[in-house]
Amino acid sequence: MLFRSLNGMTNGMIREFYELLRDVSNDPSIAVVVLTGKGKAFCPGADLKHYSSGGTDEPLRAENFLVPVLLHEIPQVTIAAINGACAGAGFGYALACDLRYAARGARMNTAFLDVAVAGDMGVPWMLPRIVGAGRARELSFFPRKIEADEAHNLNLVNAVFDATDLMAEVYARAERIAAAAPLARRGLKQHYVEAETLSFRDFINIETERHMRISKSQDTQEAFVAFVEDRKSTRLNSSHTDISRMPSSA
Repeated sequence: MLFRSLNGMTNGMIREFYELLRDVSNDPSIAVVVLTGKGKAFCPGADLKHYSSGGTDEPLRAENFLVPVLLHEIPQVTIAAINGACAGAGFGYALACDLRYAARGARMNTAFLDVAVAGDMGVPWMLPRIVGAGRARELSFFPRKIEADEAHNLNLVNAVFDATDLMAEVYARAERIAAAAPLARRGLKQHYVEAETLSFRDFINIETERHMRISKSQDTQEAFVAFVEDRKSTRLNSSHTDISRMPSSA
């Protein structure tokens, strides 16, 4: 993958990111995906210097715009570690993750109207679900840089850490999630994805069926006994992976 300054995205990078996530989604050995940027930025969106200078790029297929859908729906728990500038498409990627944590000093911005586009990567779908419909529209129609602490107050991120502590804090959470029983962890992720589109009654029916099935697993039976005996379960074993696929050349 050819990485750009400040992790600005090109068509080729978006395609490779889509293909990578598609492969990860089919790998049951991966429990957690951590998405971050190398260098001083997370992802500011499209590499506008590249596009405005007439740089050549491959055509972008419609399926490649499904990157945020994959981040949102793949069986793995997805975590955005926002280490710097996060705007436009990069903002969409972060919003699509299950959990978001930011470094103090990181800034977020919808940014689309400032560059005369209506936007992509699912921001109008995710943002109202996180901050509410009115606030989402305000942040979109009046783009501005949102400091990490304000982002926390707006529920855009789950927590803010010093930049030097961000990855350690994120990895500690990833390890805890990865240590959970795989059937239960994946089932819980499915619960949240399905609940967004189902009626309460339909969701309860699906939730109950899955709960009854998972409760019969060896992992769950062992976890019940371990809880009663006040010890760690001996059967839980999983892993996590770090997708730091947006390193910076700056």
